[in-house]
Amino acid sequence: MPSAKVKQVWYCTSCGNEYPKWMGRCPSCGEWNTMVEHKVSPVSSASRSSSVPGNDNRPRPLSEIESSSDERISLGNAEIDRILGGGMVKGSLVLIGGEPVIGKSTLSLQIPLGCPSLRTLYVTGEESARQVKMRADRLGGDASSCSIYSETLIENIIAKAREDLPDVMVVDSVQTMFSQNAESTPGSVSQVKEVAALLLRFAKETGVPVILIGHITKEGYIAGPKILEHIVDVVLQFEGDNRGSYRILRSI
Repeated sequence: MPSAKVKQVWYCTSCGNEYPKWMGRCPSCGEWNTMVEHKVSPVSSASRSSSVPGNDNRPRPLSEIESSSDERISLGNAEIDRILGGGMVKGSLVLIGGEPVIGKSTLSLQIPLGCPSLRTLYVTGEESARQVKMRADRLGGDASSCSIYSETLIENIIAKAREDLPDVMVVDSVQTMFSQNAESTPGSVSQVKEVAALLLRFAKETGVPVILIGHITKEGYIAGPKILEHIVDVVLQFEGDNRGSYRILRSI
């Protein structure tokens, strides 16, 4: 059989819109010099899914849908719970962005260490499991309910998460993950979009909330396509001075 034809497209790194040719200014967001070229291969029919995220795709009257007060999960940190509106909503996808070495990985590891009642699957793509263990020993806390999974292929990560069904999953970071459905390097526009979409589908189908770590650019924006911020449910930014002892976690 002939191989799938690879096409070249241009993405705007500011808004995520796709165009067939390069342009100096994005017609959608108006930003200059934001076009990046990417090669895209058509996704095979086996990897496509037409279902809508969720366990029940049948249309139902809004009055018949049950809701309960336990839909939010406390992360064991009063300030993080407060910024999330009282806890993390089941099935939500939360993006935490910040500059390199600001402490995103430390913050995401403090969550399972400070809340041993939650079974946490901590996926690390930037560091080895031994490095994460060294940081956990330095931070202290109860690590009895935290499992470390060193992997970058998102299909393997989701398969493991479906098998274990943890209470919370942390993915560090979206720029290091890649999918077999997109033929480009990790961190590229197409990979970031595919990884985020697969994690969103997993969260909505299983009800497992996912904390996704991302980097920001030198301009202070979340690295990758702007559509990433539209895919997730919550965008938090971790800010502060590297030389200082205080950090600010704000909702954007």
